[in-house]
Amino acid sequence: MKILALVLAGGEGSRLHPLTANHAKPALPFANGYRIVDFVLSNLVNSGITSIYVLAQYKPQSLIEHVRAAWAPALRGPGRFVHVVLPGPDSARSPFHGTADAVHKNLHLCERHAPDLVAVFAADHVYRMDVRQMVEAHGQSKADASVAAVPVPLEWASHFGIIATHADGRIREFQEKPKRPAPIPERPSHAYASMGNYVFDPGVLAELLNEAARRSGRAWRYRARIESLDKES
Repeated sequence: MKILALVLAGGEGSRLHPLTANHAKPALPFANGYRIVDFVLSNLVNSGITSIYVLAQYKPQSLIEHVRAAWAPALRGPGRFVHVVLPGPDSARSPFHGTADAVHKNLHLCERHAPDLVAVFAADHVYRMDVRQMVEAHGQSKADASVAAVPVPLEWASHFGIIATHADGRIREFQEKPKRPAPIPERPSHAYASMGNYVFDPGVLAELLNEAARRSGRAWRYRARIESLDKES
């Protein structure tokens, strides 16, 4: 199966200021020469996903230098690459206004590679994940989109983006830092917190983003399934 990964690394990370005064959050040093972006890149590459674009924007230089030095030499050959993509001066690639806009402005990359699936992953999380499990569950459920989530205690859930689901795992609602978070149907002491990691059918992704760009603010319904995946700090 051919999977293209779009890694979202353009955020400012203002809550970590002054650490992010000179670096994007994904480029912050972690330990022994590693940086936060290495977690998502390791998860993807170790899961066999080796066609990767890193969408960057805020203070990107240190991120570009790290990716070129640490990852680009190891990913060479057909279907093996990691490239940093920046906004351009033209209207089609003007500065990114949020994650959906960043992906929308780079849909041409999906068209170029014609993948079977598109993985849209965040670049600023510290965790370990076997993405193959998510891809397998996505195929088995015949979903248009799958969202990775981690169970969190209900008393912590108001600090996260929460996903309310049906008993079979289909998404029914997204809740942004809700005062009354929806519990997991069969685990009422916990709620599903979104990890910001998605797997899309490429056609569905393009259709949703193109339509959203034309009709801003409209809510779109589509088949989606949530897979609960363990997350390690």
